[in-house]
Amino acid sequence: MKPVIDRRIKFRHIQCFVEIVRQKSMKRAAERLFLTQPAISKTLKELEEILGTSLLLRNRAGVSLTRQGEVFLQFAEMSVAALQQGIDGVQQVGRGERLSLSVGALPSVAARLMPEVAREFLELAPEVNLRITDGPHGYLLDLLRRGSLDLVIGRLGQPEAMKGIPFTQLYDEYVEFVVRAGHPLLADPDMRRIGEWMVIYPPEASAIRPLVERVMIAHGVGEIPRRIESVSGAFGRNYVRSCDAIWIISAGVVAKEISEGSLVRLPFDTSLTKGPVGLMARPDSQPKPVEQVFRLAVKNAVAALEV
Repeated sequence: MKPVIDRRIKFRHIQCFVEIVRQKSMKRAAERLFLTQPAISKTLKELEEILGTSLLLRNRAGVSLTRQGEVFLQFAEMSVAALQQGIDGVQQVGRGERLSLSVGALPSVAARLMPEVAREFLELAPEVNLRITDGPHGYLLDLLRRGSLDLVIGRLGQPEAMKGIPFTQLYDEYVEFVVRAGHPLLADPDMRRIGEWMVIYPPEASAIRPLVERVMIAHGVGEIPRRIESVSGAFGRNYVRSCDAIWIISAGVVAKEISEGSLVRLPFDTSLTKGPVGLMARPDSQPKPVEQVFRLAVKNAVAALEV
């Protein structure tokens, strides 16, 4: 059973504490909140008495946090930010503003998860204009960093690419080797033979490229002389169905085609390509209130698809 929050703690207690820390001064915090210094001191004392511990130390330089104050500050700041987001959201709706959310989706997500996410999200927030952009990993992260996208859903990239990007894992995904039904390699599946046919291979900037190269090394596959580098779902689906090419791609991109039988998974061990798919947010930015609704829609869609 979860502990009950002490109802004596009011928003004014949290707001005063956060502002004192931000201003590093009781006097300046009082001025910012249009309170007297005795009033803000009394409010802080009440909070410390309720919690049963000292949160701040007074000194000549102003104030400093105790160990307990450092812990409480994290949650106090989140509470203030969450309330402000709620107020902003209510005000936007009240003014009849058309809200918008821009989301990037990597190919595997765009094909499998994003349609369900969009349906779920627009049921929860029908007044929001949802903009979806698909593309390769590097391209979408660049748009995210520049503020052109609010969120990106896709595979966790390499450490250097993900620097500063908050990532929330949703599920794990593998890479598949797929071919058309009746492909000659299905009669004698051997990964070392894939070089005998044209291969659609993930490009250098894609998140799955290093994982695919690990699998190749593990299975003794040498240089592939004939290959097209692409993660385009539209191109891959049409090209592979019309010839004997082999397509190396994230499972989500071809999940529908495999279930329908228009494409067939080669029975290769690709466990080394297992990797997390998740939500990526802008670095160092306050999320929009509508992003919380979108995250709920993603959670519901993942549960419905059992990915």
